[in-house]
Amino acid sequence: MNDGGGTRSWRTWGRRTFVICLALGFIGLGIGFVAFARLVEYQEPTTALAPADGVVALTGGSERVVDAVELLAEGRARRLLITGVNQQTSRHEMARLMPSFQRLFDCCIDLGRAALNTAGNADETRRWVEQNAIRSSLIVVTSNYHMPRALVELRSAMPTLELIPYPVVSDRLRNSDWRSDSHVARLLAIEYVKFLAALVRTKIMPPAKSSADMMTAAGAPAQHPDVAGVVSARR
Repeated sequence: MNDGGGTRSWRTWGRRTFVICLALGFIGLGIGFVAFARLVEYQEPTTALAPADGVVALTGGSERVVDAVELLAEGRARRLLITGVNQQTSRHEMARLMPSFQRLFDCCIDLGRAALNTAGNADETRRWVEQNAIRSSLIVVTSNYHMPRALVELRSAMPTLELIPYPVVSDRLRNSDWRSDSHVARLLAIEYVKFLAALVRTKIMPPAKSSADMMTAAGAPAQHPDVAGVVSARR
């Protein structure tokens, strides 16, 4: 009978420990979400932006592309990659929406069509960086709520490159409070889960070294193959 009582005690202790750990896990996730939401809440684009070698805009909102093109026009960088462009969207259609920047579309803007998600954006950007010999810094343009996950993916793909965030804030997020707006709270919660998943995945499965990285490490000059899915604006 003593053995049976001891077994029941261990089972009770095990269940209580599991419940406590589960509760602590949920509390940790809740605290992390609040920190994430507050980080996003206070992210704003800066006017004191240091010049960089290039700019990348992750598609998902027209404001991102417009802001990135304006940064290029201001001389903040020498080339721009718009990654994740829809296969059906032509260069002419994009340029027509910004007629005052037609000259930039003819010389300095590349369209990447291969990426289907943020990890794909990072890989497409890495290949574009290699092709265009961008070695020092890169301005990253995406929405403020997407910026943390984008930086995780991009840093994993290009750990030696300085990434300069340029968060774009939509009118909805600028004028809403996630504490009282359920739509905004849900958007941030989904993005927080995706951010955690990207953080874990990039730590467990870092991307393989590119051919250029391996050749450079071996002492051979890096060759920059054409970027699959990137349409160069050079004539």
